[in-house]
Amino acid sequence: MPHPFERLVRFEADDGTTLYGDVTDASAVSNLVGTSVTVLDGNLEDGFSKTSRTATIKKVLSPLPSVHYFICIGLNYKQHAEEASLAIAENPVIFAKPPDALAGPDDSIQIHPVAQSQLDYEGELGVIIGLDAKNVSEDEALDYVFGYVNSNDVSARNFQMPASVSGGQFSFCKSFDGFAPIGPIIASPKVVPDPQALNLVTKVNGQQRQASSTGDMIWTVKQLISFASQGTTLRKGTLIMTGTPSGVGLFMEPKSFLSNGDVVEISFDELGTLRNTMRFESK
Repeated sequence: MPHPFERLVRFEADDGTTLYGDVTDASAVSNLVGTSVTVLDGNLEDGFSKTSRTATIKKVLSPLPSVHYFICIGLNYKQHAEEASLAIAENPVIFAKPPDALAGPDDSIQIHPVAQSQLDYEGELGVIIGLDAKNVSEDEALDYVFGYVNSNDVSARNFQMPASVSGGQFSFCKSFDGFAPIGPIIASPKVVPDPQALNLVTKVNGQQRQASSTGDMIWTVKQLISFASQGTTLRKGTLIMTGTPSGVGLFMEPKSFLSNGDVVEISFDELGTLRNTMRFESK
């Protein structure tokens, strides 16, 4: 599929309009506010095209205005499986998040009281599907990728871990509003030719918690796309959250869950930094 951009950013311009732009200077990704970018016309559904116009970024927004469906992968890094002392399943473990889980870079995530006691982060590579995909082979899977994005699979462990509470299901504990922040940019496959060669760092209040590589994935991006598309149409705009590496708060000694005001930063190579503050709602 054509990719008329290197790094797609969705932003509010100085005049208050919402625009898409192409960030061609890799060094600008770390501080996008104030950057002048080439404006793109279009949207994910109809496609994008470059214009001769430029605009200055006043505020960075979620690179996607909406996501109709999140496909999430559990236990997809070898070292994470080891820290959790969990056996690796024969197939990828798949669950879902609803559309309202979406949040943008720099957004504050409002945490409902029932999700505050064991709140955790999971830095993950997000893969955005750019063409409707069904029964896709591994060899052709990456041809369906629109781009790659930082994502955080925010998790309320108190609804995940006790079997008596969740019945072993993941979805509810990860589906609260705002529990899938993404951004700040979407990197095209031109910028990320090999999604299995990206380094991840997750920090909480500036302290490094996760440091890994997508080379530690059990199932690669192309394997995940192929597996998830078996008999199932992955609609354009579907976002696959590909799993998290070791270093989550649940398996630290002692455990280290998120508190009110904590800032979580997630950075993959070439993708900038996703930065969100956890705000606990009043009980």
